[in-house]
Amino acid sequence: MPELPEVETVRRTLADVVTGRKITAVQVFLPRLLKNAVPQVFGHTLTGRVITSVVRRGKYLRLVLDGDKDLLVHLRMTGSLIYMPADSGIPGTAHIVFTLDMGILVYCDVRTFGCLWLVPKTGKTGIKGYDELGPDATDPAFTIDYVWPLLHKSRRTVKAFLLDQTVVAGLGNIYADEALFAAGIRPSRRCHGITKRELIALKKAIDDVLADGIAYGGTTIRDFVNGSGREGENSENLAVYGRQGRPCPRCSTKIAYVKQGGRGTHYCPHCQK
Repeated sequence: MPELPEVETVRRTLADVVTGRKITAVQVFLPRLLKNAVPQVFGHTLTGRVITSVVRRGKYLRLVLDGDKDLLVHLRMTGSLIYMPADSGIPGTAHIVFTLDMGILVYCDVRTFGCLWLVPKTGKTGIKGYDELGPDATDPAFTIDYVWPLLHKSRRTVKAFLLDQTVVAGLGNIYADEALFAAGIRPSRRCHGITKRELIALKKAIDDVLADGIAYGGTTIRDFVNGSGREGENSENLAVYGRQGRPCPRCSTKIAYVKQGGRGTHYCPHCQK
């Protein structure tokens, strides 16, 4: 599933080309992707609206419009939102097409798990999972002082803690594994046993792996592409994720892989205590 760096990469590539563009038509080929509107209402609400900005919160994209509703998108596992020139033609994999006054914006989704909503400009959206999001992992509000009391009283594993979107929004399996490796903390450690010094190292590791992920255009494992259809280049920077059985880049111990809380988890048995 695309995580913060991937969604931020999509946001940046789209913001450059769709900001200021008017939606002139909407075609919905797979209605079940729309979670709170039928295709007719969805299309009518968006047609004629101007995209004033593209913003991100956690793993959600929001196209801010000049009307009384915005468009909220969650790409889930294989969704993509790609801008194309008008003469490109609609790809056969398209599920929703937004025709703009210059170009087209195409939503494609191989496994069709993505979600699109019409949401009010302000206040609660009524979308479970979105309204409860904690501070974004890149937000100044995500500080040691904020995390420490939550961490110290929790009996969960530190990996489960990092994946809790009500604690911090945007982290997922890839970057949680990478941050825990960089900080030298085993994913199965219980939160209340993490020291303040270890938390400081973990916070820095989170900042660093997310910054690298964004700088390299996100991580493409299978399906991720950015808003121009280009794959991310961060895979080569991964130290543990997807490297089970291969040597640790620090100590050459084989990277271990376990299922933890139903999620695949990668770590170095030697470097992560």
